[in-house]
Amino acid sequence: MVEMELNKIVIDEKRHDQLIVLKEKNGERILPIVIGLAEASAIKLKISGFNPPRPLTHDLLHETISHLSATIDRIVIDKLEENTFHAKIVLKTSSGEEKSIDARPSDSIALAVRAQAPIFVEDGIIKQSEIFNKEK
Repeated sequence: MVEMELNKIVIDEKRHDQLIVLKEKNGERILPIVIGLAEASAIKLKISGFNPPRPLTHDLLHETISHLSATIDRIVIDKLEENTFHAKIVLKTSSGEEKSIDARPSDSIALAVRAQAPIFVEDGIIKQSEIFNKEK
């Protein structure tokens, strides 16, 4: 597993797909991921410090997890299948038990920025992405 951090968000409101770029925390490798406009906007709003008057969807989920006495421990992007990334939100309960929830990377990262949780990516996915990006 490689710890990564959000490096860049590219929003083009004319296109359907947006791009987030994760960068290896103590390295140079990057992982671009195509996401939807709503998720890109939710991430961008949070990192820009915007506080909406009412909770947005990812804020609501983050608050719900907190009120259930759990925390978002980490995000894991663990699979790349047919050009689709898969992720897990790993929760830690008040008893110390870990629960893993299947999620889209975009939603997972939107939650990670709210919880200030680390983002991990399987090393093989980064290598697979590097090969794909070199072919373009």
